[in-house]
Amino acid sequence: MAERSTAAVDVADNSGDEPLTAKAGKATADGVAEADDTAEMSAEDMGSEHEKSELSSIKTPEVHSGHKLAHRYRLEECVTRLDGFSSWRAVDEKLRRAVGVHILPADHPRARSVLAAARSSALLGDPRFVQVLDAVEDDDIVYVVHEWLPDAIELSALLAAGPMEAHDAYQLVSQLSQAMTAAHREGLAHLRLTPNAVLRSSTGQYRIRGLAVNAALRGISSDRPQRSDTEAIGALLYAALTQRWPYESDAYGLSGLPKGVGLIPPDQVRAGVHRGLSELAMRALVNDGATASRQEQPCTTPDELAKAVGEMPRIRPPEPTFAPLPEYQRTTYQQGTYSRPGSRPGTAPAQPVPPPPAPLESRTGTVLKWTVAALLIAALGLGSWQIADKLLDNEKSTDRTPGNSQTDSGKQDDKPPAAEPLRITAASVFAPGGSGVEPEDVPKAVDGDPGTAWVTPKYIGYPNFGNLPERRDGSGIIVDLGSPKNVSEISVEMYRAGQTIELLAADKDATDPSSLSDFPQRITEPGKAGRQVAKPLDKPVTTRYLLIHVTELPSDGSSDGYRGGIAEIAVKGGDS
Repeated sequence: MAERSTAAVDVADNSGDEPLTAKAGKATADGVAEADDTAEMSAEDMGSEHEKSELSSIKTPEVHSGHKLAHRYRLEECVTRLDGFSSWRAVDEKLRRAVGVHILPADHPRARSVLAAARSSALLGDPRFVQVLDAVEDDDIVYVVHEWLPDAIELSALLAAGPMEAHDAYQLVSQLSQAMTAAHREGLAHLRLTPNAVLRSSTGQYRIRGLAVNAALRGISSDRPQRSDTEAIGALLYAALTQRWPYESDAYGLSGLPKGVGLIPPDQVRAGVHRGLSELAMRALVNDGATASRQEQPCTTPDELAKAVGEMPRIRPPEPTFAPLPEYQRTTYQQGTYSRPGSRPGTAPAQPVPPPPAPLESRTGTVLKWTVAALLIAALGLGSWQIADKLLDNEKSTDRTPGNSQTDSGKQDDKPPAAEPLRITAASVFAPGGSGVEPEDVPKAVDGDPGTAWVTPKYIGYPNFGNLPERRDGSGIIVDLGSPKNVSEISVEMYRAGQTIELLAADKDATDPSSLSDFPQRITEPGKAGRQVAKPLDKPVTTRYLLIHVTELPSDGSSDGYRGGIAEIAVKGGDS
């Protein structure tokens, strides 16, 4: 088994007693604290002997339940108290929401690094991470405020229920590797990526908490941060496939591997494990013997791991199971009598009794009624035909009177002229949040060739352009008609069906519109579009600028990728 880095915190030392706060940490749904992790940290992770002695002399800030920070954050419950810092569940009274808070003394040797890590993490702004909301030094304390997700479930709780299905494990490693790739691209490492640091929301999305901050709180560093985080993701995938921790020590409520056997592949630990995912876990854990036998290169960075996941065949979710329908008990009908075959074994079915003949007087009355009804219907039909014929004669005579608006051919003289195609003089990408979405391909959407298209990049995890802050208002294309025109019809050929779009128009005197507020005239309501959208307008709209506004993208066929675009735009109308 490959040697683990100094930041790998999964080797447990359970010889000591469990901290009192560890029990509180187990019961939290979102959990600011990771007391279980702390109980299982190695002595190397806890810092040098000099730092330990320095920490032992630091007194944890005297705060209590009900204490307020910045006259805003009311502390509710302490979930961790360790190494001179404490972690709390709190309430933001200004925004009326739950938050998590870490508190350290201002003279704590890690206070400066915790503030720096929290502020760097907050600048990332990636929704795949639990967001840092505030990082403050106030008199004699330092505190960090972050999101609290009461509806999310820790991965450790999910694994306690049993190993994951192949599709769920695939989603786990895919989302974690992509998220950590984005973090390392900005120079941020986690170094404490444990089952307690990964949360699954009610929508199935995984979110990572404690990016950079958890390691700073515990004084953890690594000279190979990318490899450390990649190994941690491999360990989480291994645990998801086997419900075992991939080291000899028990950790995070999971049993370790048998002592002396080394790191064996997941598909040898448990039957039925997906072969491709088993190999992927071994490549991330960098076990040279196993990877060499399977002729696979190890993954030493989250980016390499994300690419390896992308090269795997797509793992589809299991087919849904339905409860069997209740057995249908067939009945038979015999001459007005219902019977169930075999309802009384050993007895013959009862013979139906023929109904008595109807009295003669009753039959005579019935015939008389039908005769009278037929005569009335015939009379009504004759009268209606005569009335209709009279009305048609009057209409014909009216049509021949002078001044009638219709000619003898039946066509109206004042019919408006047919709409003509309008020339689009320019087109630009709609990107109010900055960083234009493939602006160089916009001319392909107005070149008259549906075979070319403006196509968005691939967005990961969320159909609303990856839930990125700069794509909060979506994207799309603005077309310029050169001057105000009376637009009566808009046709759009979409690059792919399933995109959520709306058609908007600017005011006729607008100049260079660039934000949603610049397009106040709504032509269509937002809705999912097919491959073609054709919208004839009941009443022409006078405008120079039109916006084809895309707010959500369809799946690109992969497990968590989304992509859209526009192939061709055509506008009809006339001069204003």
